[in-house]
Amino acid sequence: QVQLVESGGGLVQPGGSLRRSCVVSGATVEDYTIGWFREDPGKEREGVSRISTTPDSAIWYADSVKGRFPLSRDHIENTVILQMNSLKPEDTAVYYCAADPRAIVIPGLKPYEYIHWGQGIQVTVSS
Repeated sequence: QVQLVESGGGLVQPGGSLRRSCVVSGATVEDYTIGWFREDPGKEREGVSRISTTPDSAIWYADSVKGRFPLSRDHIENTVILQMNSLKPEDTAVYYCAADPRAIVIPGLKPYEYIHWGQGIQVTVSS
C-alpha cells in the first residue's frame, strides 16, 4: 500500500526558507508523479509544483512559486523535496503532497488526478 509521509512545515519569517519532504513508502518514487498542493481556508486547493515519472522528470511550477520553490527527487531516500525559499505571507497554507502512477505532463495540477495523499502540514509565513 502506497503511503506518503510529509515533514518540514512550521512558522517562518518573510524571506525565510523551509524544506518540505514527502517520503513515499510501499512504492518507488520514480514510478509516481508527485504533486504539491496548498490550501488556505476559503480558497480552492492550488497546485504548486509537480515532478513526473517521465525520463526527463518533467517538472512544472505555478507562476506564484517559480524561481523560489525548486523541486527535486531523491531516489535513495525515496523522497520528493520542495525547497521553499524567499517565503512570503501569501505562501501561508496547508501544504499536501500527492502521488499518481501515471506520467502526468500537462501544465497545471488537478487534485482529482492524484490517488494518494499525504497528511498535510501547515506552513505559516509571518513576522
